Amino acid sequence: MSKSGVSVAPECISTYNELKLGKSIKYIIYKLSDDYKEIVVEDKSDEADWETFQSKLMNAKASYKGKEGKGPRYAVYDFEYELEAGEGKRSKIAFISWSPDEGTLVFPRMTYASSKEALKNALPGLAAEVQANRDDEIEYATIMKDVTRGRR
Repeated sequence: MSKSGVSVAPECISTYNELKLGKSIKYIIYKLSDDYKEIVVEDKSDEADWETFQSKLMNAKASYKGKEGKGPRYAVYDFEYELEAGEGKRSKIAFISWSPDEGTLVFPRMTYASSKEALKNALPGLAAEVQANRDDEIEYATIMKDVTRGRR
């Protein structure tokens, strides 16, 4: 359980294990349930289409007390890339925390921030973590730089 009292739904872990072990899932998008009590799977895909993934994050919505704003999200993406000098392919699973700076309601943003560690701790084997708050920080090239270094 997180500092905010939010729990991680079992499906979050089982879906992550499918991605990690089966390699049939390319990404998972997580969100807080409508009552802000549990982290749940919002979407998953076996397609490696970054633009679709990015669009889903950037267009996510969150509501609180009748108001709606941009929605923070957590995501896990299985990156595959070629090493320089022809040393072969690598794969890294990255945890992405998307929380737009503008247009996000305060309560959802704060609840996502205080619940992140609970989800991360439930997902063993993450190779990189990315915190993105602006549109340019969720671009493929920007994130790939961080993934290949394992940080941000």
